[in-house]
Amino acid sequence: MTTPTPTSEQQVDLAITGMTCASCSARIERKLNKLEGVQASVNLATEKARVAYADPVTVDDIVATVRSAGYGADPLDEGPGGDSGSAPPADTHDLVGDRSLRLRAAVALALAAAVVVIAMVPPVSEALGGAAPWLELVLTTPVYLWAAWPFHRAAAINARHLSSTMDTLVSLGVTAAYVWSLTAVLTGFTEHLYFEVAAAVTAFLLVGRYIESRAKATGRSALTSLLTLGAKDVAVLRTDPASGAWTEQRVPTDQLEVGARFVVRPGEKIATDGVVVEGHSAVDTSMVTGESMPVEVSVDDQVTGGTVNGSGRLVVQATRVGSETTLAQITRLVEEAQTGKAPVQRLADRISAVFVPAVLVAATLTFLLWLLTGSTLAAALEPAVAVLIIACPCALGLATPTALLTGTSRGAQLGVLIKGPQILESTRRVDSVVLDKTGTLTVGEPSLQSITTTGRLPKDAALKAAAAVEDGSEHPIARAIVDAARQARIEIPEVRHFTGLPGQGARGTVNDVEVTVGKPDLFGTVPDELRAALDTAGTTVLVGWDDVARAALTVADEPRPTSAEAITRLRELGLTPYLLTGDNEQTARAVAAQVGIDPERVRAGVLPQDKYAEVATLQEAGKVVAMVGDGVNDAAALAQADLGMAMGSGTDVAMNSADIVLMRPDVTTVARAIGLSRRTLHIIKQNLFWAFAYNTAAIPLAAFGLLNPMIAGAAMAASSVIVVLNSQRLRGYDR
Repeated sequence: MTTPTPTSEQQVDLAITGMTCASCSARIERKLNKLEGVQASVNLATEKARVAYADPVTVDDIVATVRSAGYGADPLDEGPGGDSGSAPPADTHDLVGDRSLRLRAAVALALAAAVVVIAMVPPVSEALGGAAPWLELVLTTPVYLWAAWPFHRAAAINARHLSSTMDTLVSLGVTAAYVWSLTAVLTGFTEHLYFEVAAAVTAFLLVGRYIESRAKATGRSALTSLLTLGAKDVAVLRTDPASGAWTEQRVPTDQLEVGARFVVRPGEKIATDGVVVEGHSAVDTSMVTGESMPVEVSVDDQVTGGTVNGSGRLVVQATRVGSETTLAQITRLVEEAQTGKAPVQRLADRISAVFVPAVLVAATLTFLLWLLTGSTLAAALEPAVAVLIIACPCALGLATPTALLTGTSRGAQLGVLIKGPQILESTRRVDSVVLDKTGTLTVGEPSLQSITTTGRLPKDAALKAAAAVEDGSEHPIARAIVDAARQARIEIPEVRHFTGLPGQGARGTVNDVEVTVGKPDLFGTVPDELRAALDTAGTTVLVGWDDVARAALTVADEPRPTSAEAITRLRELGLTPYLLTGDNEQTARAVAAQVGIDPERVRAGVLPQDKYAEVATLQEAGKVVAMVGDGVNDAAALAQADLGMAMGSGTDVAMNSADIVLMRPDVTTVARAIGLSRRTLHIIKQNLFWAFAYNTAAIPLAAFGLLNPMIAGAAMAASSVIVVLNSQRLRGYDR
């Protein structure tokens, strides 16, 4: 069925309760997508549904549809952070559910152990004599009626809606074993009892489900920690009407407004995104960037809500609040990635949707075929029950979402935000990485690299004269010269008669001498040693007076300290790096040489529209391209690339155009993001192979009577646990 694209589209997230396997999530998804104009994705691991809908469908209609299928559904309201404000109640629900599950599993395990000993240890059964069957009945009944109740209840709900899930298979298998044995004890028509099967299978499945639940909760822990990272209250600065003085007032964080000023003391969390207006400190930004080293901040520096102030008192002016903050955006991106589905998962969902009915048919055929070959009812029952129990597709349903859940959560901890599960497939195919220069491979802020002087002119004197003329300019090159003078503790003299020369430079009188700073055309005489400086990488301006150039100052944007290491890591991943920049060829090649990119893979003097064209050209040559950038001029290229990666320190336009957002301004994160994505996809494939191989091999063994139902139950529970624990290996991913 082709679902029409909704018009006036709205979106709601639902917390779904009652799902136990992939068949459940597939059925809910199928029911929702039958509504006109609705597009739904249901995730078993996160127990959430993301639903896009349009008029006349309402949220009430969507909730009613889920509930009519036999499951619970509640909309997740947006909290002040813009994320699912219902996370704490969901956590409370998980806690209560885990306690109930743990109690049922513990009771079932204790009673089942006793039943297995009585049934399978001859000295014990002989000592009990005729009381043994009755004791087995007494011990198994609470397991069947109480401990296995979640399976029976879910199976009954599904039956009422003419459907079946994993719980149907478990309930039928356990019921068949229990009812057969109960009838045998009461009537004495056979000595073949299967109480140990009913008890042990229930115990194994409950233990397995509890382990799954705890492992999934661990996988969600990174996201849960993001939701709880923000400060709860904040010390806002307000003006006292009487005295006009600033006073502090503690208010809940959700009452903060853009423009408000607030105080952050040492050790406190910064309440929201803002700019420092007073103070100096070191801020722990690890929750956003994954960077372990504190970042020094002072007046005019940006700070992020949820990060922790270190040593100094700061006064911050709020620039973004609520759902617009960086923390809220990170949480939203991670949740979107975890709620969506990779193409490989949709295949598993389609299989799971038809798997349970097929197993019911297989179990029935197994029972009938054994009877037709002359077996007794007891002998035919055992393989049929084994088929029901061994075939449960739990592992298949958990294979993808648990790996995706853990991988995206780990990415958030490392400062890597993967926007959607389908992106994992893109990272596998990528073979080329196009890197923007400014702000990506380089720091993004020009600095003074060298000073060349003529005659006996000291370098400090040349810098002092140039800084005096440039002090009034906001041009990046001028700022780099002035900053260098201040760092060298040079006292910058006052300039008079300042004249700006657009596109050329500037002039001004310094200590009664007219000083010129700018291009060679401004000077009548340029000594040869200064002309040589003009040919170096970067931007060089000349400084002089009396129509003679006396010094050359070269300003350049330095490569990040980790850029060379990042290029090495990309090569280790089998990727070919390219450099793309609007700078001149000489500067571009110099940066490429410093970081280790081959000269023939440098594209210089590229305009924004040309960046898009360069990516398209590589794609036409058969390359699968990842583009890394941070500016507005990179947005088109990021969207065109097979995989767009934006530096989180860049613009919102670039971040919105990208598939992966890198919160740390460090190119090594590019390799980490691609490595983590590929590793997550690899774990998904391992899980799917295990799940498919397990079911493919186990069902025939059970049908041919080669698998005891009790062993089948243990194996089925173990398969799901193995898949979940295999996904947990992503929690330790670093490189």
